[in-house]
Amino acid sequence: MEKKQVRKFGFRDQFGYMLGDVGGGFANLYIGSFFLLFTTSVLGVSPYFMGTLFLVARIFDAFTDVLMGSIPDRWRLGKSGDKFLPYINISKWLLAASILISFADVSSWSSTAIHVWVVFVYLFYGIAYTADSIPYGSLAAVITDDPIERTKLSRARSIGGMVVGIGFLSFVPMFIYDKSGNLVPEMFFYISIVFSILSVLAYTGLVKLTTERIRDDRPVGTKPDYNFTDALKAALKNRQLLGMMVASGGSLIMINGVTQLAAIVFSEYYKNPGAFAINSFLQMGVTLVLFIFVPTLVKKFGKRNMVISTASFSLIASSLLTIFIIENVYVYIVAYNIATIANMVFIMIVWALVTDCLDFTELQTGKRYDGTLYSIYSFSRKVGMGVGSALGSYALGWVGFVSGQTSQTQEVAEGVLRMYNGLPILSFLLMLIGIALIFNLNTTRAQEMYSTLKQRRAQNS
Repeated sequence: MEKKQVRKFGFRDQFGYMLGDVGGGFANLYIGSFFLLFTTSVLGVSPYFMGTLFLVARIFDAFTDVLMGSIPDRWRLGKSGDKFLPYINISKWLLAASILISFADVSSWSSTAIHVWVVFVYLFYGIAYTADSIPYGSLAAVITDDPIERTKLSRARSIGGMVVGIGFLSFVPMFIYDKSGNLVPEMFFYISIVFSILSVLAYTGLVKLTTERIRDDRPVGTKPDYNFTDALKAALKNRQLLGMMVASGGSLIMINGVTQLAAIVFSEYYKNPGAFAINSFLQMGVTLVLFIFVPTLVKKFGKRNMVISTASFSLIASSLLTIFIIENVYVYIVAYNIATIANMVFIMIVWALVTDCLDFTELQTGKRYDGTLYSIYSFSRKVGMGVGSALGSYALGWVGFVSGQTSQTQEVAEGVLRMYNGLPILSFLLMLIGIALIFNLNTTRAQEMYSTLKQRRAQNS
């Protein structure tokens, strides 16, 4: 039987895959950046309560990730033959709903009811995001098996987050604060309506534009050659995957711990909420420069070396920034973005590294467990998100942040600033441990792996 002609990989796939991160960003970045501020300042919930919730919920999500990852490997939805896209098409509605309920103003409820509601909505968000992010992350491995094309997908995904973080999220403080610097509670929900709609539209674009090329062409109803125990053993023997789990945990500690503090730093310490947007635009400029040069740098120096060199620099620079406070907000913004550039580089190439890990298991076992392995990798991401969110929230309590107040003292603001500068140090340490000491798939070994797998696939086709 003649195989159906598959459209060649191109810009359409890259743009479509980017849209997936745009859709997820409207939920993950908005909730990650402003849910803590909303619950502590509007609903009056203690930062210690929120920190514990963040930690427990993310660990719970880490286990549901593994469950979700095995589902596409076991069951295929619909008749299209696609493995991951049908799951994304369903889960996008759950994620949109989670954005809406996360910022519902229930401050008139009793304290007990508010706390129960906050726990419910955050757990619901976690489940919805798991149902969406696991198929989405696994999708890259079946769009293409070419290493350069995968780097382009990883780069496109990093731009998706930037589109939301800078094109939309950076303007949020301008709406949630009035001219006197006080919060406007109802604006959180109005923004959530817009973001939920945009999230659904973005995911719809992803499903329409991307193509799954690495396919399971067995007839519908055929029982897959899948065993979860074998997949788990393969993951535990995959040194590259374990290294990425450590490094990504570090990156997520910074992303989730630091982003929660950013709005507070600029509005409380520097008395300039608008600087949040300026900081975001500078991040966009740095990311665009990296977007242009990263593929060339990766080709010359290799993905692993790029992470090691930039993480070493950022470890030193972040330490200095924590010790010496910069009073001028504009000088500070420039210094901070230079000091933390390693995380931008890591975000730009992380998904290409992850797909290498999935290929490494195929090299070892001759089988692909893309959904399950990605979910196990995502376990570390959720732990990193939980620890980062908890650290960011606990940090507010450590420096004396007062829940229910629309403004804080200068002493508290300085404490938040030091935490904002200091948390990345832990992140860069974990990146170096994961990539320099555990992950050992350098450029030469990676090329040998690609060549071997290409020969095997040609023989089996």
